[in-house]
Amino acid sequence: MGMNKNTIFGWASFILFLIGAALILLGVLKYKDYAIGFSVVGIGFFAISWAFNALKGRI
Repeated sequence: MGMNKNTIFGWASFILFLIGAALILLGVLKYKDYAIGFSVVGIGFFAISWAFNALKGRI
């Protein structure tokens, strides 16, 4: 299984998306007092995930 740049960007994008979703869900479901902070950080992870996905195939 050879991993080229596109595969690495794809996996990194997927993992960052999962971390962002987990942070948002943690903030909403478990730590309601800190939901704003968790959501902001989760959206940041979504943005980085989107950027990695956009870079896939261009570098």
